[in-house]
Amino acid sequence: MQRRRTVSLSMLRRFLAATIFSLVATSFFFVHVHVSPSPTDHKFNDKIPSFRDPQSWTRELTPPHLSMAPLSVSKMKDSKKNSDYEKLWKPPPNHGFIPCTKPTPDYPTPARSRGYLSVHTNGGLNQMRTGICDMVAIARIINATLVIPELDKKSFWLDTSNFSDIFDEEWFISSLAKDITIVKKLPKKVANATRIVMQFKSWSGMDYYENEIASLWNNFKVIRASKSDSRLANNYLPPDIQKLRCRACYDALRFSPHIEKMGKILVERMRSFGPYIALHLRYEKDMLSFSGCTHELSAAEAEELRIIRENTSYWKRKYINPTEERSKGFCPLTPKEVGIFLTALGYPSKTPIYIAAGEIYGGESHMTDLLSRYPLLMSKEKLASIEELELFSKHASQMAALDYIVSIESDVFVHSYPGNMAKAVEGHRRFLGNGRTISPDRKALVRLFDKLANGSITEGKTLSDKIIDLHKKRLGFFRKRKGPVPGTKGLDRFRSEETFYANPLPGCLCRTE
Repeated sequence: MQRRRTVSLSMLRRFLAATIFSLVATSFFFVHVHVSPSPTDHKFNDKIPSFRDPQSWTRELTPPHLSMAPLSVSKMKDSKKNSDYEKLWKPPPNHGFIPCTKPTPDYPTPARSRGYLSVHTNGGLNQMRTGICDMVAIARIINATLVIPELDKKSFWLDTSNFSDIFDEEWFISSLAKDITIVKKLPKKVANATRIVMQFKSWSGMDYYENEIASLWNNFKVIRASKSDSRLANNYLPPDIQKLRCRACYDALRFSPHIEKMGKILVERMRSFGPYIALHLRYEKDMLSFSGCTHELSAAEAEELRIIRENTSYWKRKYINPTEERSKGFCPLTPKEVGIFLTALGYPSKTPIYIAAGEIYGGESHMTDLLSRYPLLMSKEKLASIEELELFSKHASQMAALDYIVSIESDVFVHSYPGNMAKAVEGHRRFLGNGRTISPDRKALVRLFDKLANGSITEGKTLSDKIIDLHKKRLGFFRKRKGPVPGTKGLDRFRSEETFYANPLPGCLCRTE
């Protein structure tokens, strides 16, 4: 009996000792976790904004919710089950359309190269991207070996990036090997060969390239295209040429690995809030000075933009009436107008919005109204640390590439002006079937905004119903590409067409059986 009691006491002592040890170890662990820095603490910008910093809205202290773990997939789905999902987030139906970029059975192997096509691209990132894709198709048409294009380093952005800094050069070459031959630079054997530098005619078809341009091989070994944008027609090209343009744009022209990696990080951080809007807010200095739009700007700001336009030689329009431009719907929406627009569509103030843009003109002074409506206003600078953006921050095209990735992956994409990026993102999203893309009817909205300003209408259900009704068919639906505006002639006829890269249907989207 005494022995049994001794054993029981011994076991009890061991149990108590083990329990105490466990409690101590657990306490130590929690203390350790609490005092150790989070492995993600360095990821977010902790710069304290200066009161005089015009761009401080992009560099606030990290909002508390950014320290939260990303939402799980189930939480993302739950957030879409509320009554607003159909109205705000549901993608438009694809009507059975899916990407179809494989060559047709009649597509021949590349013919023997007759010479080299070297290219000088022009414009910003997306203008260069679409131009490069056109040049891939042109190289195929004229039986040329394409030299890796030179990127524009002299435009407004003054970006020194080379092709391989922005795009995955090796993938570009290998993925198009069955279509054309691509070399990184001109071989030494043709360094001193006869060459011609010319600007191909805008929106040209097969006859122009097969006859007029291909005939140059009789006298030259190298043809240099001095511009790349809009050199190929939007419509009436052979199916295999259209498919090649899409293979080049949506597969071959991948961003460089370091850009892809950072872009995915930004997408993940935006997803931590749930479904989000990517807003291409084209309210930057170059856009406003080029367009001559000065609504809600001060006299000093308007004058600064006029001087920039006067001093930019390749901008042909010098005198612009800003009131007329705005009344015709030619001006980008202001940040304030975008806020009114999104509120009228029904997006609540808690909606996360990613600003896909460069430096907003006037900075915080023009962002106040939008920020007051939508506090979860994010940007590259808010989502990433100075160290993470160091590789990109001095290169406008690389920063634009990050915006492009976040915009493509967004649940909703909205633009304030249908420029090159807006069109490229819209087309890519339509190709992939990604979410809804809202194109504001700026001409109609200006009339409503002016009525709001003079007090003839107020914000509320009436305004909301009007704006929702105006945009029922402007959500990125699958539809045939629009042709030229009736009555237009010459270059204006081609200019009025919907661009191929804004809507690759027909050409690269086919309906399933």
